[in-house]
Amino acid sequence: MIAPLENLLATAVVVSLPMRVRFRGITVREAVLFRGPAGWGEFSPFVEYDDEEASAWLAAGIEAAWLGPPTPVRAAVEVNATVPAVPAEEVAQILARFPGARTAKVKVAEKGQRLEDDVARVAAVRELVEKVRVDANGGWTVDEAVTAIGALGDLEYVEQPCRTIDELARVRRAVATPIAADESIRKADDPLRVVAADAADIAVVKVAPLGGMRRVLALAEQIPLPIVVSSALDTAVGIGAGVATAAALPRLDHACGLGTGALFVDDVTADPFVPTDAMLSPRRVEVSDPPRADPARQRWWLDRLRRCYALVADAGNTPV
Repeated sequence: MIAPLENLLATAVVVSLPMRVRFRGITVREAVLFRGPAGWGEFSPFVEYDDEEASAWLAAGIEAAWLGPPTPVRAAVEVNATVPAVPAEEVAQILARFPGARTAKVKVAEKGQRLEDDVARVAAVRELVEKVRVDANGGWTVDEAVTAIGALGDLEYVEQPCRTIDELARVRRAVATPIAADESIRKADDPLRVVAADAADIAVVKVAPLGGMRRVLALAEQIPLPIVVSSALDTAVGIGAGVATAAALPRLDHACGLGTGALFVDDVTADPFVPTDAMLSPRRVEVSDPPRADPARQRWWLDRLRRCYALVADAGNTPV
């Protein structure tokens, strides 16, 4: 059984959220929100993803709206600050949006930038935050990763330094800094290949790309690595699913990357997720008059939703 398409379309709202700073190459984040019996769901795959990859995001949104969150085992989840690939002199301004943060994730290996830019940015963050991790989004070669990790100093971990699992394994053997896998898990046909290749110390998981909260929890049972739940630059609806997932994990040793709502000028609710002393608690999100996309973008997103719905329905790829 799957939630009827007409129910999704009847409640669908296509939103357009301006970013405070360019992140992942975008300045505006678009998403489709829809309401079901358990609350709101989100469908927001990045525009470059094909329908097959994007369909997992729709399955996750349907799960949230029709089944709701899993049962939590903790009342709150620690989150890290997120620092885009900004100049070092802008770091303090970014971190001011994450009061109380004890951990910061810093974007590195940005196209058009140099290692010197990354070193300066990380050093500026380290002056203000106790613990620093970096995320290269697969932007380095093995040799570049080894050199960069040596230059960046003490790090909690390096997330996805290279693109492939084999490259991750080679970097991990060459450095003492822990290696985290993100894309190598959420974009892989077999997420367990990272474990089989001994390629990572930590697994970074994101609810929407992996198909939903319960799928992430099931995957966590199979991966013998510490789990970090992160945002896929979600609206508050998607952040709610991420916080609910992190709160339901049996083990949670690291701060999660779920504080990205601070990167939006506006969110989809009057009560967005704002950390208190770097902590977020699971709760239901109510959407209230969010910024809407223009009519052409609304049509584009709803057409995409229809195509992905057909794939989800054909695959039976939803717990609803």
